Amino acid sequence: MNCADNSGARNLYVMAVKGSGARLNRLPAASAGDMVMATVKKGKPELRKKVMPAIVVRQSKPWRRRDGTYLYFEDNAGVIVNPKGEMKGSAITGPVAKECADLWPRIASNSGVVV
Repeated sequence: MNCADNSGARNLYVMAVKGSGARLNRLPAASAGDMVMATVKKGKPELRKKVMPAIVVRQSKPWRRRDGTYLYFEDNAGVIVNPKGEMKGSAITGPVAKECADLWPRIASNSGVVV
């Protein structure tokens, strides 16, 4: 998935989803607003080869909101955070899902467009 902040990372590889795991042999799935454990595949050398938390801000799979509307983005994107949810970068490029902005106030304050 793409990295949507200015931390220096370009591509993120999702390794695990935080808070998932209820059924034997089920693969974990993450949606907008979920915290995942990821590594940097393309980007600054000091960010690579480390496992760090990230939050999914956009997803390309359509999902249904409570009001009945369906929403999807053209790419999957996330931002690198610390374990408390504070961003490593200072700005987010592109739109951010409202579900993510409601859960993570630091991401909402740094985002330009909330959809």
